[in-house]
Amino acid sequence: MSTTRVNTGQTLNLKIKRLGINGEGIGYYRRLIVFVPRALPGEDVQVKVTKATPTFAEAALIKINKKSKHRIQPPCKFYDRCGGCQLQHLTYEKQLDFKKDLLSQALTKFKPKNYQDYELRDTIGMDDPWHYRNKAQFQLRYNAKQKRAEAGLYEPDSHRLVAIDDCLVQEETTQKVINTVMQLVNKYQIPIYDERKNSGILRTLMVRVGIETGEVQLVFITNSPKLPQKNALLREINQRLPQVVSIMQNVQSKKTSLIMGDDTLHLWGKEAIEEHLNGLIFDLSARAFFQLNPKQTSILYQEAVKAMDITENETVVDAYCGVGTIGLSVADKAKEVRGIDIIPQAIDDAKRNAERMGYSNTHYETGTAEELLPKWLNQGFAPDSIVVDPPRTGLDDKLLQALLKHTPKKLVYVSCNVSTLAKDLKKLTNVFHVEYLQSVDMFPQTARCEVVAKLTRIG
Repeated sequence: MSTTRVNTGQTLNLKIKRLGINGEGIGYYRRLIVFVPRALPGEDVQVKVTKATPTFAEAALIKINKKSKHRIQPPCKFYDRCGGCQLQHLTYEKQLDFKKDLLSQALTKFKPKNYQDYELRDTIGMDDPWHYRNKAQFQLRYNAKQKRAEAGLYEPDSHRLVAIDDCLVQEETTQKVINTVMQLVNKYQIPIYDERKNSGILRTLMVRVGIETGEVQLVFITNSPKLPQKNALLREINQRLPQVVSIMQNVQSKKTSLIMGDDTLHLWGKEAIEEHLNGLIFDLSARAFFQLNPKQTSILYQEAVKAMDITENETVVDAYCGVGTIGLSVADKAKEVRGIDIIPQAIDDAKRNAERMGYSNTHYETGTAEELLPKWLNQGFAPDSIVVDPPRTGLDDKLLQALLKHTPKKLVYVSCNVSTLAKDLKKLTNVFHVEYLQSVDMFPQTARCEVVAKLTRIG
């Protein structure tokens, strides 16, 4: 532990050594680690301490005395304030290198068995790393000075909204729909939710587009089932936005960081939009999970399918299956595919997707992977391959124990958090050998990265 102390407001001169897990520059003041957003490795910088603790400090970048040759001018006019992106100031080639290094850092920290020998493959990036997000979830607020409602994203570590009308990582159709709907929200003076007063109605707008089909779904997320001026609003949306084929309302009345609630109401059009991926057709309902970058999702799932290397007589479990994307990608080869998800609407979508594609060798159940998989295993169903695509928190301990007790021949771990992947590998490598880890850049301009890990049973 460092004994060096700094104070809030203190000015320091630092040499930035590397990038941290959130894309921030890391330097050292004597032996104290200092995190500096927007700073790059190799830079000499002047910073002001914004947070001081005995073990680390956080600081704001004041001046760059020596600039990295990989620094570029961020093209987004909201980049300095918005918390959505962290790496627009770094060339894309170096972003890909960073995401591979991020995985290496996590493995070094958690040290799973034989981690020094793992094959870390170069990150697969995009030809055009902009306008890739197929879904926008913009928070709303009423701006008293401007006397109008605004939509956007929060500043980092705050609830201060940055009003955004042109997000460079959003698919352009999603931004157009949000901008138009916000004009109508202001025209009809729909009450905006105020979290401090716990009053108002409209909290969030969610827009998702099917990249291959062009179909758009709009979801009004509200504090109550009421939606004033609903009929007039729907009528104008139909007139001005013909690409919107589904309009839903989700009710989130709780004070929570969760954007959506449990109740979803059908307002107009279809209840789900259609998307095509790797030759498969998927229905996407309002709450169903689907990857945010369809172009890279196609690559990610191709990598997962490649890692599973399925033969005709093999059985597969698709844990955290969502609308069935990964499992259905191998259903034409596998003997049987079983899928698990906690969201009933996603399971309904997965069943419909399987039926539409003519697969009779699939089975989907609503529940948690940590409950259903051990139940199936105890009933004698022993899958040859299991693919897991867990949330950022990683695998639940019950699921880990089930995998250790009933070890399949192959496990494919699709991770959206390199730290929890490395942590889970500490236990999994007691029974599995790590064949390789393939990084896929699903979120250019951000510090996030997905990894496909191929594991095979030892012995």
